[in-house]
Amino acid sequence: MKSFFMAALSLAATTVFAQETKTENDTIKPKELKEVTITQQKKFIKVDSDKTTVSVKDNAMLSTGNAYDAVKKMPGVIASPTGGLSLNGKGVVIYIDGAPSTLSGSDLENYLSSLPANAIEKAELIYNPGAAFDANASGSIINLVTSTKRLKGINASFNINYNFNKYQKPSPQILLNGKEKNLSWQTMIGYNYIEWEQKSRNGQTFTTFDPDKFINQNRLNVNTNRNFYARVGTNYRLSEKSNLLFNYNTTFANDRGNFDALTSGSEIPDYFNNGTTKTKASNHEISLQYKTKLDTIGRTLDIIAFTNTFNRNPDTKTSAVENNVSSFNNFKNDFELLNYYLKYDFAIPFEKQNFSINTGGKFNTIKVNNLGSYNLNSATTDIIDFDYTETNLAFYAEVRKKIKKLHLTAGLRFENFEVDRIGIVDDVKTNIDFKNNNLFPNVSAMYEVTNDVNVTASYSRKISQPSYSVLDPNGGNFDQYNTSGGNLLLNPSFFDNFEFKISALQFIQLGTNYTVSKDHNLFLMTAEPGELVSTQTFQQFDRFKTFSAYANFPIPLDYFFKGKEEFQKRMNNIDKMNYIFVNINYIKNLTDGYDFSFDSSPVWNYGAQAQIMLPWDVKNTLNYFILPEGGVWEIYKITKPIQQFDISFNKDFMNKKLKLGLHMFDIFNQNEVNALISSTNLQTRFYEKNDSRHFRISLTYNFGNLKLQNENTTIETEKVKSGGGFVK
Repeated sequence: MKSFFMAALSLAATTVFAQETKTENDTIKPKELKEVTITQQKKFIKVDSDKTTVSVKDNAMLSTGNAYDAVKKMPGVIASPTGGLSLNGKGVVIYIDGAPSTLSGSDLENYLSSLPANAIEKAELIYNPGAAFDANASGSIINLVTSTKRLKGINASFNINYNFNKYQKPSPQILLNGKEKNLSWQTMIGYNYIEWEQKSRNGQTFTTFDPDKFINQNRLNVNTNRNFYARVGTNYRLSEKSNLLFNYNTTFANDRGNFDALTSGSEIPDYFNNGTTKTKASNHEISLQYKTKLDTIGRTLDIIAFTNTFNRNPDTKTSAVENNVSSFNNFKNDFELLNYYLKYDFAIPFEKQNFSINTGGKFNTIKVNNLGSYNLNSATTDIIDFDYTETNLAFYAEVRKKIKKLHLTAGLRFENFEVDRIGIVDDVKTNIDFKNNNLFPNVSAMYEVTNDVNVTASYSRKISQPSYSVLDPNGGNFDQYNTSGGNLLLNPSFFDNFEFKISALQFIQLGTNYTVSKDHNLFLMTAEPGELVSTQTFQQFDRFKTFSAYANFPIPLDYFFKGKEEFQKRMNNIDKMNYIFVNINYIKNLTDGYDFSFDSSPVWNYGAQAQIMLPWDVKNTLNYFILPEGGVWEIYKITKPIQQFDISFNKDFMNKKLKLGLHMFDIFNQNEVNALISSTNLQTRFYEKNDSRHFRISLTYNFGNLKLQNENTTIETEKVKSGGGFVK
């Protein structure tokens, strides 16, 4: 550890040396100034007081797959054993280019899986978002910033990924971009074809019987995901101070899933069932953004208008055999989502006073309809019609003040929610109206201990509206022993988030956070007394507490193996450095009023990503994470380690026009979920294994001008340091 901090001090000394050279030899050594600028642009991971920024497009391990896989590899991100993502122990809301995604549950996961990772420039991990962000963010935000750089003239890039497992399929893509005078544009078109397997097993104990009864269920899914996507963006410079950006994104999916299942247990005959689900889905997004500097003192206005429509039409046909008697269970859904979103942000800096005011507002409406039709061993069709409408009006104000080395931020956000839900509860059509006005404060303080070390403390209050995916009673009856569906009666959850963090040298981060949530929603498997039927749904808990601690830091291998002098040379080009970036998480959950059949032990998660430069300029990237057994995630006990090891080799040819990569994912085939779920009248031992071990060859060829040009259509309106100060 001592050697590591010596290396960190060497980094600080290198930066100071560059600054001194700039001052004393400003006209003599201009090349050294250029090197400093390039160094800042080459950071793959940058730690700030309010967020961590991870470069995706320039990271070969992240950029060859899809956005969902890339997000799961971010520092501090953990994929829940039952689905969903968390960041340093807190729930996550996905933003894309500053706007929250309206999709949730499996729809969001499928959308991110269809979005190519190389369309993302960077990911911003925002740990405790302030008043400028939606209050409906529970705890953390991951903002995916798509590619915005344009090159002069017309340029093209062709990319193809070829996956090797028992289902070998290619995924081609072409990217066109250019810039002519004040207009920049980009078009990305591609097609994904992925086939994969999923094995699952449930061993369930129904505890209301005397003696207990047991059911074992085994299921094999073979899934085919095919989607076509197109992303078109333009950036027009209206004047020296204003930009107009337009984006249109679309995705068309045609998926297919086949399954075979066997259910056996005490006092029941073997039950065989199989089926096929065909799903067609489409997503269309249109956004228009206006950014302008209002004057020379730095006042800025940013307006975003966004709309998207999403449709999904799964059609499932199943058949079953029990005691040589055949039965069927067919159902289909017609799902539609419509969203409108309008937001503005206004920044007023007072640079002489080291003070700034940021204010803004938004209006958002979401409409969801899901019509489910079910034929359960009968020619009679049962209909479940779910309607969901959410209207959200919000305004916020946030002030920032710098007092010497102390940065202070205080904000207040007003949110008006009007939610209307119509669905089936206990076979009765139910209409639930929810109206709520709330104030959501946030405060934070950051102290600059040195030029390279900051200490931050913050508090925020947030809300989490139950998404349509956890409310919708349409879930589908798997078979006579399993049902699933949302809970229409769920209330919104309120969160109080406290965080303390130390960040250093834009790479190192140590922190803790404590979250108390009221009316927390968790996914459960339950059973009614005296019934051999497992029901998958969501349940409300009065109070749920989470304490987490985390550490992120690099280990500069060049310092240990190449020496201090060589290490300092390579600091000017981090793309050529050898390093390991380590992430450690500790998460402890406490659920009031819930009786476990096991001790509520904390979860540890360890992750590391390494970059090794091999001979002949081959770049080797390694990624590893492990979540050991014994910990309790929310209310699920991990009974076997969850881990994965990936390795990637990348080489540039033809003056970087041709890029070739060989990637191996989950080499030891150890990424599987084994968990014990304790719930009402039911104990479940859960197992799930996806077809995660596969190999991929990626090839990218660039046509046209590869020399990076300055983007003359960018106006920066990002806040500087969330701890306070002013906007530049």
